[in-house]
Amino acid sequence: MPAVYNISIFFYKLGIRIAALFGNEKAGQWIEGRRNVFSKLSELSTSNHRLIWFHCSSLGEFEQGRPVMEKLKIRNAECRIILTFFSPSGYEVRKNYAGADFVCYLPMDNRKNAKRFAELLQPHAAYFVKYEYWHYYFHALKEKNIPLYMVSAIFRDDQVFFRWYGKFFRNMLKCVTHFFVQDNSSLKKINSLGFNNATVAGDTRFDRVVEISNDAKEFPLLEKFSAGKKVIIAGSTWPNDERILFNLKPQTSFGRHRLAEGDANLKLIIAPHDISESRIKEVENLFAGNKIIRYSQANEQDISDKSVLIIDSIGMLASLYRYGWVTYVGGGFDKGIHNILEAAVYGKPVFFGPRYQKAGEAIALIEKGGAFAIADANQMVNVLEKFSGDETDYSNSCEASRRFVYGSTGATEKILKKTSG
Repeated sequence: MPAVYNISIFFYKLGIRIAALFGNEKAGQWIEGRRNVFSKLSELSTSNHRLIWFHCSSLGEFEQGRPVMEKLKIRNAECRIILTFFSPSGYEVRKNYAGADFVCYLPMDNRKNAKRFAELLQPHAAYFVKYEYWHYYFHALKEKNIPLYMVSAIFRDDQVFFRWYGKFFRNMLKCVTHFFVQDNSSLKKINSLGFNNATVAGDTRFDRVVEISNDAKEFPLLEKFSAGKKVIIAGSTWPNDERILFNLKPQTSFGRHRLAEGDANLKLIIAPHDISESRIKEVENLFAGNKIIRYSQANEQDISDKSVLIIDSIGMLASLYRYGWVTYVGGGFDKGIHNILEAAVYGKPVFFGPRYQKAGEAIALIEKGGAFAIADANQMVNVLEKFSGDETDYSNSCEASRRFVYGSTGATEKILKKTSG
């Protein structure tokens, strides 16, 4: 199995290199970003400060690790934090993150890289977030008796650890000092493999979204756009999500007209997951005929009479949801939904597509009445009609979202209490 693992790693890297040669931007970033990493790390390792290593696959995992990083830094001001990413979608966005002393890509997992990495840095502890399991890095840490903690871990039956051929991967788990899992289901599954060094801490994203909501940015243009209207805030959308939003045909008092007619009481703010020029134009073409405008081109004089506003700037979404009557989170018609907690923290009903089964928070929030999975526009309209006709139903859904988020905080404190003593 080690040979199969090494071959898989080799062909993965080869595939990235080939994609880069053919102009794939992310593949190029993946390759270029890993150049000279060790020479930069050697400079960092010359300091006498205690090093704490956090590793995240991408941006979503970063947001889960961030509360732990920041509180750890506050409580141990003398420590230095090194943050590594596997994916360009995390590194390129957070390479200048002020909460870490050094940010870089994780060198590819092999015996030489892992050994060199551990010997250069000799971290006091390592925190890996959610799904990140790397054979050689884990064993390098174990050989040096460096504590390794899994943050916001999730275990499911379909993971390789639970397969008949998963012994090699289960051996990785033996290197972990403690698993901080998100829920009781994950605890039972890791226990079933014979690991009792696990605690249900919850999901650190709840702590993070509460922090964000407490410091939410204000956007005067959005205030004016939303004034007196019922606004759907759609975040992290993909083409399939956008088609659902375009096909909304409200038939109740909150909007007897299609959005395309521009005079309904219902408005839409849409923040595509990808804000490249080609994607923004794609959204504009879909909603052609609307009173539509890009955020970057809007001003106070012409925004209030528009019915569709496209967010073409980064850094707004987490504060944006508070302006909504209801919210829609994209990804549920593709690989899986994006972060619904950013919307729910503001006490807003959340809609998303049918592919949400891997998101435990989505399942829980549906059960509590704060979220709704839809397969088409008509299903969404049915719920909107209900909300419009019965204010109590709407208020109950809002409260369910708010209570769910605030009642699920505290994971960060549980982790730090056990690891930073």
